[in-house]
Amino acid sequence: MKWFIDGLKNYFNFKGRASRKAYWMFVLFNILFGWAAILLDRMLGTPEVIDVDVVAYAGGPISGLYSLVLILPSLAILVRRLHDIGKHGGWFFISFIPIIGWIWILVLMVKEGDLMQNAYGPIPEEIS
Repeated sequence: MKWFIDGLKNYFNFKGRASRKAYWMFVLFNILFGWAAILLDRMLGTPEVIDVDVVAYAGGPISGLYSLVLILPSLAILVRRLHDIGKHGGWFFISFIPIIGWIWILVLMVKEGDLMQNAYGPIPEEIS
């Protein structure tokens, strides 16, 4: 939970580095809270948007608001994670390439960070 809160505290911070553990713990809690928001939408019976033509689920207003609020912190921690492996934040745009882009971003996110200070700062401190 501390990693998620740390990610939220760095809402607009696109500088520095984020460790692999910090990134993946943020992603884990983001998924869990996203599911909770969807569940809350369903329990309250709030309307959901489903487009049958493209088989898309947009969720209700609570999950939609949650997703909207978490766009910037998610992007910020992804950029800081890219910095940790010595890549520029612009590498994020490779994810727009269908299938291959997401696989490549996943490979980069799993990769171990630089063990020494790099151009983006010192080794990130672990949250205890």
